[in-house]
Amino acid sequence: MPFSSKGAAPGLKAAAGAAFLLGLASAFGFAPVGWWPLMPLAFAGLAWLLGRTETLGRALLIGWLFGVGQFILGLNWIATAFTYQAAMPVWLGWIAVFLLSLYLAIYPALGVGLAWRFGRRSPLALVLALAGGWALTEWLRATMFTGFAWNPVGVTLLDTFWRHDAAAIGTYGLSMLVILLGGCFALALASARRTAALLTLSILAIGLLGWRPWSVPQVATGKSVRIVQPNIGQEDKWREGLDEEAFQRLARLSAGGTGPRLLFWPEVAVPVPYQLEGPPPARLTASLPPATRAGRLLRPGDLLVTGAFALVIDEQQNIVGSTNSVMPITPSGRILGRYDKAHLVPYGEYLPMRPLLTAIGLSQLAPGVGDTLPGPGPRNLDLPGWGRMGLQICYEIIFSGEVVDPERRPDFLFNPSNDAWFGAWGPPQHLAQARLRAAEEGLPIIRSTPTGISAVIDARGGLVRSLPWRTAGVIDADLPLPKAPTFFARHGNIVPLTLAFLLLILAVGMDARARYRRGI
Repeated sequence: MPFSSKGAAPGLKAAAGAAFLLGLASAFGFAPVGWWPLMPLAFAGLAWLLGRTETLGRALLIGWLFGVGQFILGLNWIATAFTYQAAMPVWLGWIAVFLLSLYLAIYPALGVGLAWRFGRRSPLALVLALAGGWALTEWLRATMFTGFAWNPVGVTLLDTFWRHDAAAIGTYGLSMLVILLGGCFALALASARRTAALLTLSILAIGLLGWRPWSVPQVATGKSVRIVQPNIGQEDKWREGLDEEAFQRLARLSAGGTGPRLLFWPEVAVPVPYQLEGPPPARLTASLPPATRAGRLLRPGDLLVTGAFALVIDEQQNIVGSTNSVMPITPSGRILGRYDKAHLVPYGEYLPMRPLLTAIGLSQLAPGVGDTLPGPGPRNLDLPGWGRMGLQICYEIIFSGEVVDPERRPDFLFNPSNDAWFGAWGPPQHLAQARLRAAEEGLPIIRSTPTGISAVIDARGGLVRSLPWRTAGVIDADLPLPKAPTFFARHGNIVPLTLAFLLLILAVGMDARARYRRGI
């Protein structure tokens, strides 16, 4: 045991309790609290516990409990979504958070298990293996069973100079830096102060090299954008008559300004279908508002980009589902193409095992018209006079390395979202992850949400302008310029995954060397 030189190893109950509390503490490193130093300090404590653990089973338990604590607190906003389920009790939301955390914590357990298996005989090997193993399993969490990439630990470095390293090593590379930084404290506890000092200096150097303040890009294009945030809560989103009220509110906020503007409205800004696929049911024909109504709000040279939905109808005129889409609209009311959301939220936008779950009273957490049908994946829409726009609707923006069409790099990304059912913690966490995508890809991002947080994000992940949560208003700003494709944009997650494997291989070598020295 590499950390066993001082004092007796903690008992199972003490170690388990400490791991859970460290996980809880680490969650305060995420937005909206943002006490980022707590994250590496929590990993220092985790490494210390792991280094005093005698069996793989105990190591897995410690990692799992750390993950449970982190997810229960960090994902508390999910409980709020259940308050919009009329057929289900409110307390069920907290049960859902707890059960989801039990599952998600499997991935930290695997990362910690890898660290113990490959680094248990050397303090430095343990730290390196923990960083590499955690990054690999964090990527796995974002991939398995459609993935849930929310709150990677690297996002806590967003407001430090290490953020700029995302352009080279991506989100999971930042997660490794967080853990290595925590490992510096753990190594100091293990009396490996020289190693801790060298590792600290290396991590600081990596941050400074990525920062490079002398190479700040030009900030804006000179093209005017207006982002509209109508402050329509989830409790009102689908109530009868809201479509007209929402349109009038959006219309008032869209008025005014000078010169041609690119207007952005939120995800499903007006809850009526803008397009039909299939024969129109007679009951819908009269109430379907044409896109020309939205176009009449525009002046010559303006363009509106709005979140909307289309209905998919079969030959018997039955509605079989809908799309969650973005549609650019001209002043004449012409729709210039459509992007359909591809990475859908299970239980939020479609219901797995629908017959069974409907029978017990569960419906989609995000109300809509039937299941949402997925689109083809990342793609762009060309906006005449404004450039090439990439699209990621709401939840899609959290998936590192999956937000840009690799064949046609856009000039900027639009991320319309509806965070109105995400509680108080969800919107700032969502914004943080969007900023991390901008830093990774070197692309500006425009966010428009009904209740906030809407924002203009530059190509370095910096926040140019934003609107507070639960505030009606607009953002008038210039569209930021993109950077040249970053190293991460060119190579994707192969970069951090390769680094993670290299750390594990290095840890294996150090562990083998320590075993040889001990004659084991």
